[in-house]
Parts: sequence; structure tokens; C-alpha cells
Amino acid sequence: MLNLTGKVVLVTGGSRGIGEATSRTLTAAGAKVIVHYGHSADEAHRIVQDIGREQATALGADLTQAGAGAALFREAVAWQGRVDVLVNNAGIAPSVSVDDPLDEWSITWARTLQVNLMAVADLCREAILHFRTRQGGILINIASRAAFRGDNPDAMHYAASKGAVVALTRSIARGYAHENILSYAVAPGWVRTDMAAAYLREHAAEIARDIPMGDVVPPEEVANTVAFLASGLARHMTGATLDLNGASYTR
Repeated sequence: MLNLTGKVVLVTGGSRGIGEATSRTLTAAGAKVIVHYGHSADEAHRIVQDIGREQATALGADLTQAGAGAALFREAVAWQGRVDVLVNNAGIAPSVSVDDPLDEWSITWARTLQVNLMAVADLCREAILHFRTRQGGILINIASRAAFRGDNPDAMHYAASKGAVVALTRSIARGYAHENILSYAVAPGWVRTDMAAAYLREHAAEIARDIPMGDVVPPEEVANTVAFLASGLARHMTGATLDLNGASYTR
């Protein structure tokens, strides 16, 4: 078991799916975790109650709103006086295609980029400025297999946002490694979460054929990867993207 005792970690979208698994895995390894939620307040507070208020707290923020990411990071710092690791996990994937009306297309693209990219960038900016005062820190951005192989026609905006997250992650690594600020991306394929459950059921046979391992990624595997990166045991891996997709896409 990795030992993350003494680390304070902010996990965005920490109340469900990958975020919940990550919040629980990090605290099991000794970290103190800020569980961010958008609309899942009850779930976030249940996780905190399970973990214990000595080790976790819940913070709400609507990342569809400009500036919410920066405000969230500052509020997270106030809990323990610092944040050592930022995990940008929150994301959305609404459907829209070129066949939909232009206003629907435009609104969906703007909303997706706000949550999946702009809020991530704002959080990273606040983290970099904070980490400079603490001689370093770790950023972990949850991207996607879609960043590299693309996505379906109704999810081009999602793929584009995650591709940008990978580029952002690499740029931070190149620009701030000399200040001991480390930056990683994790790129899962399909993950077995409540959000994906309906699609996975409907397309189970097709997805199984696409994945050589025959099944989608358990959220705990993503959480374990995040915990390893949060440990600081792979400093020279900064800038890397770690893939978890059952060999459905290899680079």
C-alpha cells in the first residue's frame, strides 16, 4: 500500500464514479481529501461520513460557471492551509452532432469546454501559484482515450476537450518541472461507472469486441493509478499520460 500520509488532495468530481473511487483510495492510503461535487451533495457528504471528517471534507462548486474552478481551489486550501495534490477529474460528456441545430451545437460545445478544459485550466493555474509557495506539488488531470483516437460523431467536443487537457498537462510539465511542480495525465477508455452504465448495457457486445481484455476499466484501477502518481514516486515521469483501456488503443 502506498503511504500518502501528510498529503492534502483536492479531487474534483470526487463524489461519483472515478472520483469516488479515487477519494476512497487516497484516504485509505493516508491522505486527507477534499471531495468536490457539482450536484451530488448527498453522495459527497456520505463519502465524507464513511471516511471520517478528520480525513475528508466536501466542497460544492458548479464548474459550468466561469471562475468557479479558481474559487474552489482557494476554498480547498483554506481547509488545511494547503493542497499538495490536485486531481482534475470532473467532466461532462453531453451528446451533440453536426445534425443538431446550431444553437444546440454551440451551447453544448461551450459548456463542455468550460467544464472539461477551462475549469481545469483555472484550477491548474491556482495550483501552480500555490505550489510555488510550497516548493512544489503534483497535478493529475483525468483525460481520455478519446484524446488520442478521437470519438464518435456525437462526442467530438468531448474528444477535443480531452485532447486539450493532455496538451495542457504536457505544457505544465515542461514549464514548471524546474520548480518541482509535476504534471501527469491519466487517459481511461470506458470505465464502469453509473454515468456510463446505460451506454455500456446497450452496447455491451460491441464494446467487448473492441477491448482485447474483454471488459471495461474498473474505477478502482484509475484510482490506483492516481494514487501512485500522487505518491511522488515517479517524478521523472512528469508530462506523461498513462493509458487504461484494456489495449483497445495503444500508442
